[in-house]
Order: sequence, then structure tokens, then C-alpha cells
Amino acid sequence: MRGLFYATVVLASAGVTASPVTYTIDPDHTHPAFEADHLDGLSVWRGIFRTTHGRITLDRAAQSGSVQIEVEVASVDFGNEQLNETAAHASAPPIFEAQRYPTARYEGKLTQFVRGVPTRVTGTLEMHGVSRPLQLKIDSFKCLQHPLRKREVCGADASGTLNRADFGIKVGQGYGFRMGVRLHIQVEAIRAG
Repeated sequence: MRGLFYATVVLASAGVTASPVTYTIDPDHTHPAFEADHLDGLSVWRGIFRTTHGRITLDRAAQSGSVQIEVEVASVDFGNEQLNETAAHASAPPIFEAQRYPTARYEGKLTQFVRGVPTRVTGTLEMHGVSRPLQLKIDSFKCLQHPLRKREVCGADASGTLNRADFGIKVGQGYGFRMGVRLHIQVEAIRAG
């Protein structure tokens, strides 16, 4: 009994919670970015999605957590308004088809904790009406008491790859475009409540 009491005191003094804590995605500091091939290596196109929503739960004591994020695909931004419009709304050839598929959703579990920090996300991406497994590597993860918000904020940088043809987005394939897409995802989330 004394050992259990001691362990509880140690966890409490270390700031480790005994239940999941929910964090709300900060849309001003969360922008999934991507890199896609143009003409079989001629150049690399880069873009971001400007509008995201969602939440993250984290249970430090249990070394577990979850991620639920929605991305508004019409918010795609290549830095070129004409290309943004084509990518978001074109139906011939179809790319994101935002009117038909307005959101992309990712749900996953935080895994492979190292010294209390998750290093992977195992999940599923639903995009363009198709769901596929998508694993993300968490390259950095940190929580702190935000000096301006006066609340705990957690941030992460994650990366991964997908094949866009697996989601029915095959534009350029006939011209030799590579279908692989590299993801770079920055996220910040504010503790709820």
C-alpha cells in the first residue's frame, strides 16, 4: 500500500495525468503540407491546407492517445490562385473535387512512446471518398504552458507518405507524374477546459 501511495505522489508531482486530456486543434497554427511530383522529376510542387479542425487526446500515464483531424480540401494553397481553384474544384480531370468531397479526415492512435512522448501515429485517412491506412512519424512533440494563452499547448511535427492514386487522384499519371506524395504536418493544440 505504501508503494502505491508513493507511486501516486511521484506521478502527481511529475505532472503526469491519470486520465486522457483533450486538446483542441489550433487552426491558426496547424497546416498540413505536402510535396507532389510534376512531370516525373521536372520539379516538386508544394502546398498546404489552410483550414483544419479537430482534437487530440493524450494520456501520459497510460502512454496512449488519439488524433482526429478534418481538413477542408477547398483550402488548398499552392501559392497560385488558378492552380488552387483547379485542384479544389476541377472535375475533368478530377483532383480534390471539393464540392463532392469537402473534407479529408484522419483518425489515428498515438503509439510508440519514448520517455513519455509519442513517436508514431497509426491511423486511417479518408480522402476523395476513399479510406486507406496512413502511418505518420512524429519528428518532434512538445507540450508547454503557453506564455500568451496561459494554458497548456502541445505541438508536433509529423511526416509520412501516401500514393494519391490509391485515393482516386490520378491526374498527370498518363504524363509520367509520380503518384507518391510526401506529407509534412505541423500541428498545435490547446488544452480544452
